[in-house]
Amino acid sequence: MKPAPRLGQAWIGTSGWVYPHWKGRFYPANLPATRWLAHYASIFDTVELNNPFYRQPSREMFERWRGRVPEHFVYSVKLNRFLTHIKRLNIEQDSVERSYGSMAGLGPKLGVVLAQLPPKMRFDAERVGRFFRMVARRRRRHALEPRDESWFTEESLALLRRRKVALCIQDSAKWSTRLDVVTAGFVYLRFHGPEALYGSGYSDAQLRVWAMRIRGWIERGLDVYAYFNNDVPDHAPRDAQRLRELIGGPAARAIPGRLEDVDHTPGPWMRERG
Repeated sequence: MKPAPRLGQAWIGTSGWVYPHWKGRFYPANLPATRWLAHYASIFDTVELNNPFYRQPSREMFERWRGRVPEHFVYSVKLNRFLTHIKRLNIEQDSVERSYGSMAGLGPKLGVVLAQLPPKMRFDAERVGRFFRMVARRRRRHALEPRDESWFTEESLALLRRRKVALCIQDSAKWSTRLDVVTAGFVYLRFHGPEALYGSGYSDAQLRVWAMRIRGWIERGLDVYAYFNNDVPDHAPRDAQRLRELIGGPAARAIPGRLEDVDHTPGPWMRERG
């Protein structure tokens, strides 16, 4: 008798957690900011770290983040803008050592490394191929979020498949995406808001469609990482909880006022503007 096929796992959370405008909405009004991460991690089992995009944290900072969340918690990390927006992936080994060496402080709690590219940065096979060859020995899952349609060609998608890099599927009214393409053994989703960028919420009907897609990927054995970036005023945590509920996770809690062998233990089921 053949063993049952492996099902994928889903991690659903928000893009960052340090939002003062969530106080009295997602965070209790009297909860000090030093306890926001603990509160967040009591509800979600993953977060996308946007803070490193602006300033590269030290290894010690990553170690502190690692120690402040439950064992099952997973961080995804957006690469520093020096690598993606200033150097546009045309980096040397010392930049890799500095960035990935500090991220190593997360240990097994590092889920996916996200490279978000600047608008109008076109596909360059030699440049992107060299970058992912340089970071390959780090044995981390990588996702790429381009904002130029040249990245949706067959040449680009074939390169991402060879390097096992996930083409980020993003949802917004501003940028294009490819819902029909999976280029790695996992799927990486970012939700920027269906109407107003970062400031619009998803209807239940819209979330049900996404839940159906996610269940389909899970049934194919693909892990899914999904992050809501529509933080104003507090759509992100509300939408994330509802989506998790729709795919079979726990009911939403009340809110006040890798390489392919990576296996994170599932849970109980700060940030660029973009």
